[in-house]
Amino acid sequence: MNTDLLAIATEVLYREALYLDTQRWDEWTAQFTEDCEYWVPAWKGEHAPTEDPRREISLIYYAKRAGLEDRIWRARSNRSVASFVLPRTQHAVTNILLGDAASETCIKVHANFTTHQFSPKDKTVEIFFGRYEHTLVLHGATWLIARKKIILLNDYLPAKLDVYSL
Repeated sequence: MNTDLLAIATEVLYREALYLDTQRWDEWTAQFTEDCEYWVPAWKGEHAPTEDPRREISLIYYAKRAGLEDRIWRARSNRSVASFVLPRTQHAVTNILLGDAASETCIKVHANFTTHQFSPKDKTVEIFFGRYEHTLVLHGATWLIARKKIILLNDYLPAKLDVYSL
């Protein structure tokens, strides 16, 4: 059973990376539950990220899918100066492992990521890397992302950081 769940989790994470890299925004947001949590905590110390997105600072935090959809709407509409010319990205997802409490309807997944990002506007290249923690839930016959936590390890950030960068 764990082999099947690992294959499912791997496909969900790889598909998410593909949708981000090909800017297939509707398909990307459709991978999340309506009440999903998308969180990129800040660092409160050299080795300790923040622990509560409602009480401590976060680099990015959305408590529902509507927040992600709004962010994508802004990027598409050119109403976001930071996203006026969207960068080209390539996400590499590796070291995918199941968490302890995997079941037939809920999977906790840990993975590493690296994102290479090229900005055509100013001809710069940036690399982001860190760890993902996903919670996947079975919704009908489809696995959806109920929670995504991104621990960004190189948090000396450029002026622009967005959902497609991670």
